[in-house]
Amino acid sequence: MKTYKIQEDIIAEFEVFDDWLDKYNYLIDLSSDLPAFDSKFKTNEYLINGCQSKVWLKADLEAGKIIFSADSDAIITKGIVSLLIRVLSGHEPKEIMDADLAFIDRIGLRENLSPTRSNGLLAMVKQMKLYALAYQTRLEKEAGR
Repeated sequence: MKTYKIQEDIIAEFEVFDDWLDKYNYLIDLSSDLPAFDSKFKTNEYLINGCQSKVWLKADLEAGKIIFSADSDAIITKGIVSLLIRVLSGHEPKEIMDADLAFIDRIGLRENLSPTRSNGLLAMVKQMKLYALAYQTRLEKEAGR
């Protein structure tokens, strides 16, 4: 799967840092990698349930691939969602549904987040996979016509 190379790149980027304070600072830096998110999408429709901070996630299907965009009112959360988008955006729905996001544990993200942030991370992954499932179902229905 194509996400493997991206995940390996992320793991290598985080291996440079010895402690979690440096990794948190890197996450903060990554938050600036997210493209601007149109404020008209900052509605309950795009809000992810289960996150302590507000996270808005939008998914569009373009040429058979899902393009994610997102924003958050918390800078570390914004950095986390930017990593998820980097790994999952631009892939076919089935690839996203089947993606093993091993980088999350390999960089120590889950174990070093507070329980509420860890729950938020899981909620973000779940929502991205639900979007993929919805688009996959739609594509299969369209193909069956």
